[in-house]
This record gives sequence, C-alpha cells and structure tokens, in this order.
Amino acid sequence: MSDWIKRKDTKTVNVGGVLVGGKNPIAIQSMTNTNTCDVISTVNQINDLQAAGADIVRVSVPGFDEALAFKEIKKAVSIPLIADIHFDYKIALEVADTADCLRINPGNIGKEDRVREVIQAAIDNNVPIRVGVNAGSLEKDLQKKYGEPNADALVESAMRHVDILDKFNFENYKMSLKASNIEMTVEAYRKISKIINQPLHLGITEAGSYRAGTVKSSIGVGMLLTEGIGDTIRISLASDPVDEIKIGWDILRSLNIRSRGVKIIACPSCSRQNFNVIEVVNALEERFEDISEDIEIAIIGCYVNGPGESKAADIGLTGASPKNLLYIDGVPDKKIANENLIDELEHQVREKLSLRNDSNVIVRG
Repeated sequence: MSDWIKRKDTKTVNVGGVLVGGKNPIAIQSMTNTNTCDVISTVNQINDLQAAGADIVRVSVPGFDEALAFKEIKKAVSIPLIADIHFDYKIALEVADTADCLRINPGNIGKEDRVREVIQAAIDNNVPIRVGVNAGSLEKDLQKKYGEPNADALVESAMRHVDILDKFNFENYKMSLKASNIEMTVEAYRKISKIINQPLHLGITEAGSYRAGTVKSSIGVGMLLTEGIGDTIRISLASDPVDEIKIGWDILRSLNIRSRGVKIIACPSCSRQNFNVIEVVNALEERFEDISEDIEIAIIGCYVNGPGESKAADIGLTGASPKNLLYIDGVPDKKIANENLIDELEHQVREKLSLRNDSNVIVRG
C-alpha cells in the first residue's frame, strides 16, 4: 500500500479463501457474461479472468437451472465464486452450500423475512453476503421519497439491510452502493464509510464502453481509494470481462496499492523520438500478457527524460542516434538498433525474471 494513502481498517470477511477488508490486499473481481447454463463457456471465461489476475469472480444465477449449473461450474474452477442473486431469494438458498459469497440486492430481494432466510443460509454454510445497492433498482418507497436516486437514498437503502443484519447479529457481510454517476457514487461511499465498519466493494456501475467506462471508473474508484475507502473493486465495462481485470490492476498499480505484471513507463512520443514509441509499447504489452511477476520497464523516445526514467526502472530504453541505449538496473548496458528493439527488450525482461526466479529458488533452498 502506498504510504500516502491511509486506508480505513475495516472488518474482514473470507470469500473462499480471499480475505477482504482489514489490512488485506484490495481484491479485484469481475463478472462472467456467458450464459451460466453453458457450463463449459462459463468455466473457460472464469479461467481467463483468473489468468488475467482476478481474485474473485461473480456469476449471475437468475434461475434454478442456472443454480444447478453454478454447482457444476464451482467444481471445475479454483477461484472463489460469488453467486449473484436478484428477485428470488430462494435461489440464494439453493446455492448457499456452493457459493463462496451470496450477492443480494435490497431493491428487489423482497421483505425482511426473505432476507432473514438468506442470512440463516449464509450462517449455516459459513459464507458472507454482499449487500449490493444500485441507484437503478432502489425500493419504490425510496424512489418516491427522494424523487430521483441520490447518495442519501443509496445510504438509506443500505442501512435498511444493515439493520436487518444487525438484528440477527450477522456481521459477515460487505457492502456496495453503486450508481453510474460518479459524484453520487463517491458521496454515497463516503457517507456509508463513516457509518459502518464492514468491507466496501467499489465500482461505478454501468460505466459504459471500454474507453468511457475506464475513464469514469478510474476517476470514481480512484478518488475513493486515495481516501482510504474500499476493500475490493469491480470495473464495470461494456467490454470483455478480462478488460475489467486489466483496468482494475492498472488503477491499483497507478496508485501504488498493488502491483502485478510488467509496468511500462512510456513517453507520449513527439517529433524528438528516435524510434516509434507507440509501436514498441503496444507490441510489448501484447507480448507480456503472460507475465504476472512485478517488473518495471521504461520506454522513452529521446534523451531529454530518457536517462532519468531508465535509471529508475528495472530495464530502460532511451532513444538516441544512431542507436538507442539500453539500461539494466539503472546502468547503461548496450546500444540497440531500431529494428531489434522489441525482440531485445522482451529477451531482457524474460531473462531478468528468470534470473530473479532462480535466485529465489537458491535462497529458499
């Protein structure tokens, strides 16, 4: 965790072995968009999400056929799964013995007695509940009271369920209060964070397309994280769910909260560049998709900022003429011609990681 962020110390819940809250790493999650009844496709997507760095995956369980499929899916994967339940609380009861967490929506799950049954099922199976409040599905009386969704309406909806959970001495839950509006979402999380001490799941719901949704989520989720609010995140995009995991990692990495894979520092490129920075960076990002170990490389097109950035990175490249200069661990190593840049940088990164892994094996031995 970055020293400049003072994270709120919330209670901890256990989602299938992933500890959420407290001093634990902020967990990244996404949600499958396959047909849940298509077990093979759903399992494949879950595995793709796990490979991309997901800590937790949520699966929609809208009916009893999907509940049966969910049980089969759970057997085939190793990552914790959250069962996403709307409208019919009996579906939550059906999958409580399988899911690692039950997600219910106060706006559509129904009356207190139904919530009480879900709580009992969670207790019997020792699984947490996520109470997920959404601006688009608030209770009808709250819609009438406030006229339109706002932060206070989200908080009031959330607190109704907190009161029910408290009534049954159930503390094994986390909370989310999401809207597609950044201001409303941020305000709601700030308010609920001062009232309860449970882990908070962050997200800007229905954020939009890949580009627009990334921007909105980065601003909203990023604001809250810098204030120390949030224990797990989902970046909601109208895109491949794997993109949600990648952007989630990028946000945490940018804030120095968590790090995974190759971090590329690159200049925006200008007429001073001595090689095609954009082309090199794009090619390397694609080639490094399989790497999960932490390593930082700097790709700088000219000699203005190149040496400084390259010296600070594990591996750096500074554009120069007639050849570019490669740095290893802050020290100039050799010169590289433009036509060899991508292959040479990939080789250097993989070799460094291999040597690092060999060193770790020796030390442990």
